[in-house]
Amino acid sequence: MAVSDTQTKGPDWPLAIYESLKAADVRQLCYVPDAGHSRLIRLAHDDPAIATTVLTTEEEGIALSAGAWLGGQRAVLLMQSSGVGNCVNMLSLLASCRFPFLTFVTMRGEWAEFNPWQVPMGKATQAAFEIMGVTVFRLERAEDAGEIASAAAMLAFDSDQPIAVLISQRMIGAKKWTESK
Repeated sequence: MAVSDTQTKGPDWPLAIYESLKAADVRQLCYVPDAGHSRLIRLAHDDPAIATTVLTTEEEGIALSAGAWLGGQRAVLLMQSSGVGNCVNMLSLLASCRFPFLTFVTMRGEWAEFNPWQVPMGKATQAAFEIMGVTVFRLERAEDAGEIASAAAMLAFDSDQPIAVLISQRMIGAKKWTESK
């Protein structure tokens, strides 16, 4: 069995996020591979001014973001909601050291989810971030992507705050199992 995506139509929200990150002078982008972020990842890979790093687990992205900041650069972490649970312990680094942090999280376990394993973490994602002191923005409409991404980057990097932008599952499209040939 293979998984296929049915992307929703509308404004090019990955491009709007990418342009906001460029305007915020983000120089590093790290991620655990995720179909929901695939266009944004490709845009970053195609940009020689952005260093991209594939992670083996999401919490590495928190350490990479802190190291980038200490080295004078801005970084962003891309992940799926199922990876947020892996990060809870590392999020304490942000609270203790007041590092700025910006992450964009594609949500699972919400709209039209086919996989019951995604539902529990999908329900807990926002609360897990908030318990650890991370401010959460919800991105529900593609046309709001640029504005929300810019506001999140400004709050993170200008005010040394940890910020998570949760991208609605409806925006990334429903996934469903299909027969492989």
